[in-house]
Amino acid sequence: MKQYRLTAPCRLEATISLPASKSISNRALIIYALSGGKNMPSNLSDCDDTEVIINALRNMPEEIGIKAAGTAMRFMTAYLSVMEGTHILTGTERMKHRPISILVDALRKLGANIEYVGTEGYPPLRITGQSLNGGLLEIPGNVSSQYISALLMIAPMLKEGMTLHLLGDIISRPYIDLTLWMMGEFGADAEWFSNDTIVVKPQPYKSRDYFIESDWSGASYWYEMMALCADKRSEVKLTGLMDGSKQGDSTTRYIFSLLGVKTQFESKQAGIAQTVTLKQNGRCVPKLEYDFINSPDLAQTFVVTCAAKGIPFHFKGLSTLKIKETDRIEALKTEMRKLGYVLQDHNNSELIWDGERCDPSFEQGIDTYEDHRMALAFAPYALLHDKLIINNPQVVTKSYPHYWEDLRLAGFTIEEL
Repeated sequence: MKQYRLTAPCRLEATISLPASKSISNRALIIYALSGGKNMPSNLSDCDDTEVIINALRNMPEEIGIKAAGTAMRFMTAYLSVMEGTHILTGTERMKHRPISILVDALRKLGANIEYVGTEGYPPLRITGQSLNGGLLEIPGNVSSQYISALLMIAPMLKEGMTLHLLGDIISRPYIDLTLWMMGEFGADAEWFSNDTIVVKPQPYKSRDYFIESDWSGASYWYEMMALCADKRSEVKLTGLMDGSKQGDSTTRYIFSLLGVKTQFESKQAGIAQTVTLKQNGRCVPKLEYDFINSPDLAQTFVVTCAAKGIPFHFKGLSTLKIKETDRIEALKTEMRKLGYVLQDHNNSELIWDGERCDPSFEQGIDTYEDHRMALAFAPYALLHDKLIINNPQVVTKSYPHYWEDLRLAGFTIEEL
């Protein structure tokens, strides 16, 4: 097992080139391919999740392996359903235990030819692409937004387009909005018809050049470091972020304003990629209550940050954490106990810390569960505990491949054990 031991600097001063947005990169690639585009989108993310989509689109082998990339599994399932040819779509052992039946059932209603190669309801899938009619489709709104985005992105290619009716509560709405916005950027006619219904007309995409902005999810870990750094003179600059971004995780900036971190854009002009400066303003809420239903990928960041700052919290909207790269609710409870914090969970969708502490066990190291966000979110805790150990640190390649190099740039010492 690979292990890193982290020693943090006393003061943070660095300019960090963030990775490009994984969410935008993956959508741009699928839409680019559906448009018959000649120029690949520029400034694509170099993370594993994006690489597997690039490789699949470039080579289109009979068996397409997408490793642990849940986004790629969902987006490619829909994409292959409307492209000629037969392919088997598979991934890691964990991927073979991540449910996909809701998406497969929806595509089958549209006429897609999809078979389960192994266990019913789970990858691998055998997909034979063909022309689909489209029309009215109903699916639950409280499932992963990636199912919904996958369906929406192929909708302009359907003979009748698609009217998508979302039943019940709708989670991660900003990710759906991001997909619709990007579809519009490539010439599609796709918009909300009502609060729970989206209409996509059968109007093909237009090929165009496209630049990918930096990743707000990646930025969240630098906000976390700023919040935890003891030296109030610390300053971090993050490149390529957009004010008014459609990324759901851009809410990072608002939530961290409640935890003492100030955000300064170099320009007041929204809609352009620019450098952001992070500083401390020292003002923190006494307790943080927040519903992460629209940005569940930020949960780990704020669990670690709040506990480390001694701020009790009650976080809701975490139901999708159970089916991520790992069961993130259980992983957080286990690893936070190693740091000396006792978390409670409720209804498989809430995490609570009321200030309860226990004896820490730092010597075991923080396990990462093949989940990039466990390593990314726990590493900043090194600012509080000297020589923090991260087990299997290479998992960060899924979304932020140069994270450890960036930490070294910011003054962290990283020893491989």
